[in-house]
Amino acid sequence: MRVRWGRPDLTRYADLFDVPASTGGVSVTFLGVSSLLFDDGTSAFLTDGFFSRPPMTKVLTGKIGPDLGRVDACLQRALGGRDLDAVVPVHSHFDHALDSAVVAHRTGAQLIGGGSTAQIGAGARLPADRITVAEPGVALTAGAWTLTLIESDHCPPDRFPGVITRPVVPPVRASAYRCGEAWSILARHQSGRTALVQGSAGFVAGSLAGQLAEVAYLGIGQLGLQNEDYVTAYWDHTVVAVGARRVVLTHWDDFFGPLPMTPSDPPLRALPYAGDDLDVTMQRLTVLAARDGVTLSFPQVWVREDPWL
Repeated sequence: MRVRWGRPDLTRYADLFDVPASTGGVSVTFLGVSSLLFDDGTSAFLTDGFFSRPPMTKVLTGKIGPDLGRVDACLQRALGGRDLDAVVPVHSHFDHALDSAVVAHRTGAQLIGGGSTAQIGAGARLPADRITVAEPGVALTAGAWTLTLIESDHCPPDRFPGVITRPVVPPVRASAYRCGEAWSILARHQSGRTALVQGSAGFVAGSLAGQLAEVAYLGIGQLGLQNEDYVTAYWDHTVVAVGARRVVLTHWDDFFGPLPMTPSDPPLRALPYAGDDLDVTMQRLTVLAARDGVTLSFPQVWVREDPWL
């Protein structure tokens, strides 16, 4: 099959970068890939916390580890020196969990995930009492938040399948960050706000039956490579299952380039066609959103947004 060069043009979807800016209270800030900061000004948790974003050449041919300078700069911008209650990787691939233990170290957070994520914490010498191995379906308290991790799956193909069985001490090859346990994360704030974070475009049929979330942060990485039946099933077993009225799309950006930190930095770009096809994904999701009366949106990086507004 001939490789399609180039990448989707995000300006085609400019009108969908429409999540209202937060005016106070509970907010969500998109920090690239599936890194999302849920914050009420006092209590906050972060999914993934992936900021290093090593270049593709290094991922393919060398060893990778957290870039402490990038991590610290991103945490300072996002939190201004405040602590976190929890860091929760959606699974343990490098583009989600590479920096998770460092972020937990820097912010005093609890690292929450499966046994594979625990091995990343152990490799970073995060104290054992700061690592929580989640029990699927059992609610955990993180400050003002209740977090429930439900077993999910990675979108095919999973290039680094399997679990991590020993501490990961970087720098290591990217393949050391095996997927491990994949999660659907249900978050409830004490105010009553609810959200689903589906970091990977995989699912377990029926796993979210009976769960409710007003908003779904929906990972779409590699979704453009799937057939139409898969995309419909993914939507139905996530968005429709929890009754979400707004879907905010994540994991569409090319994570081999750094996050923009200043107005003069290059903006986020979509993944190239060689690895995904955002245009195909949007054609299909637009139809499904219209079918179900769901608002479909993209988040803006670094902007405190109120998806419940």
